[in-house]
Amino acid sequence: MEPFVYEALSNRVIFGVGRRVEVGAEADRLEATRILLIADAHDEVTIDEISGALGERCVAVYTDVAQHVPKNLAEKVRALATSSGATATVTLGGGSATGFGKAVSLSHRLPQICIPTTYAGSELTPIWGLSDGEHKETGRDLVVLPKTVIYDPELTLGLPIAIAGPSAMNALAHAVEGLYGPGANPVMSALALESVRVLSTHLPLMHASPASIEERSQVLYGAYLAGTALAVVGTALHHKTCHVLGGLYGLDHGQMNAVVLPHALAFNAPAIAEAYECLSQVLGGDAAGKLYDLARDLETPASLLEIGMPPEGVARAAPLVVAECTSNVRPINEAQAIEFLTNCVKGERP
Repeated sequence: MEPFVYEALSNRVIFGVGRRVEVGAEADRLEATRILLIADAHDEVTIDEISGALGERCVAVYTDVAQHVPKNLAEKVRALATSSGATATVTLGGGSATGFGKAVSLSHRLPQICIPTTYAGSELTPIWGLSDGEHKETGRDLVVLPKTVIYDPELTLGLPIAIAGPSAMNALAHAVEGLYGPGANPVMSALALESVRVLSTHLPLMHASPASIEERSQVLYGAYLAGTALAVVGTALHHKTCHVLGGLYGLDHGQMNAVVLPHALAFNAPAIAEAYECLSQVLGGDAAGKLYDLARDLETPASLLEIGMPPEGVARAAPLVVAECTSNVRPINEAQAIEFLTNCVKGERP
């Protein structure tokens, strides 16, 4: 066995139907008496429910959430944290809401309680991101790792299947990169493979029966495992490419993941023979092709072109991908990056 380093990350996870009501008790456990609630604006009923569960602890609510955490909006929520005297945040929603909470944690050193409503996985990682319309800056800091995550599968029932599919493909991408990212180790590899097994099994079932709480629970559990693996192992070609494209073109993060995943895996395949074979065994065939087929079964977009990536954008993005991916398991040069991105734009089966 190859030598490895495994540094466990610590946060508290509460998983189960209806357990969102425990948010007040979790705030008390953290001794958080003044809470800034950060939430996606689309679900006023759940916002009211969570703010009600927090009671007088909730001193402010912020709902101007956007993908990729634009810096101008991050400054607005940080200002609200200051003016409200918040001592903690509670985030409700997908990865964008979590990202805004991380922006506050980064600047104000406030603990965060996450209540995810998608399969984004960022609630388990110490990775933060901020964008300015041209570039998405990312970093890793343990201060942004949420202290408590409350997974309530009921909250994912309202997630339309057209959003749930790409979001879950994002989770699958976490698991896949958890096998070969810069901090890969056998402990996280076992977790990542179990996540791939759970997600690849239950995603088609959830797609067929979107109202099934059992299938929603299984997919949320698989996403939890995937996020745990990525948090320790770190990101590689796939996620760094998505960060570059998200910063440049504001593409939907979940849809980007669904498109890029099989192509990034196909590029890295020559350098990860053992991990690729394990993935292929779990998926029941060539891993890159099987992930592409799964995405088609979930009716996610097949190409970057479909989600707004201009074909001429490849030349602009390629050198940025190369610059971001210096630690990728397989080195990538600009010509290879152009070919890889062109494949993503075309969306053909790898």
